Amino acid sequence: MTCFRYILALAIKEFLALLRDKRSRMVIIGPPIAQLLIFGFAATYDLNNVPVVIFDEDRGVAARELVSRIDGSPNFQVVTTISHDSEIAPLIDNKEALLVLHIGQNFSADLMQGRTAPLQAILDGRNSNTAMIAMNYLRTILLDYNRSWLESQGRSGPLVTLQTRTWYNENLQSRWFIIPGIVGLLTLVVTLLVTALSVAREREAGTFDQLLVTPLRPTEILIGKAIPGIVIGLLQATLIIVLMVLFFNIPLRGSIGALYLGIVLFLLSAVGIGLMISAIAATQQQAVLGAFLFLVPSVILSGFATPIANMPQLVQWLTYLNPLRYFLVVVRGVTLEGDGYALLMNQYWPMAIIGVASLAFAGWLFRNRMY
Repeated sequence: MTCFRYILALAIKEFLALLRDKRSRMVIIGPPIAQLLIFGFAATYDLNNVPVVIFDEDRGVAARELVSRIDGSPNFQVVTTISHDSEIAPLIDNKEALLVLHIGQNFSADLMQGRTAPLQAILDGRNSNTAMIAMNYLRTILLDYNRSWLESQGRSGPLVTLQTRTWYNENLQSRWFIIPGIVGLLTLVVTLLVTALSVAREREAGTFDQLLVTPLRPTEILIGKAIPGIVIGLLQATLIIVLMVLFFNIPLRGSIGALYLGIVLFLLSAVGIGLMISAIAATQQQAVLGAFLFLVPSVILSGFATPIANMPQLVQWLTYLNPLRYFLVVVRGVTLEGDGYALLMNQYWPMAIIGVASLAFAGWLFRNRMY
């Protein structure tokens, strides 16, 4: 019991130190909320109001109907029409248009006579991903237009209809994929910074030597330093999850218990890594640099934005050392797929191993740095 009281007293001291430090309060409260709002609204793979230029040489009924469909789409915005092909290059070069649709002179006549009516789509390919998304939007409109035209003319053609059913994200909103990942990203950022600064702050303030003369052993000091990071991380994750569900209307379909088990194991890993950095760093500046030195590759290798399967094989092996990789599977599985404990077991035990190993190594560094 005496040991427990010592650890609790040290944890309370850490909380008070965080709350009294204005910079620490800002790190814990301000940036995570701001980043959630910025990522939630600004980070998206969807395209809206794509600037489109129409080069219509036909001006027939069929061409006007096609243009009206494109103009009425929420994905496209017709910014202007042109009358000569020499106007195309300046519009693309100056990024005034992402897509130029060229309708030939015989478009309506060909359709009326049952012949194939070709169209030309000219896209700005400097951002290949954006260009491909815009092209897919246009292809969807053209398929729907083609079907409607045949029906209006009482004709039937060798049309193949593709009926799609999207699982887990029925409306294909990229926000549903991004924001659950932000739960892991922001929780890692806050927890890592809080724990990375803990010992470095003691060294800069000159109070680290006072810990050495207390009855606390190195392991107990380590536990006392870890508790605030875990508690703050839990509160931070809970706040982001509540905002995710209530503010962004993202479903939480799976087991909440399974999600929080993943959060706890993920926090153990993050706290262990943060304490490793804190044990090595001599100043708070070094601790912050060390934290960001870990954060950047951790986010890149997590599958947060790019699929791990697309990475080179050697890099894929490195991702197995990254706890954020496993937690993103947990949070996205619970929110979108409705996963429970059994389906997520293969994500739990790697995080547990990383947490135990990092905490053990942090303890070893702690003892060697103290004496």
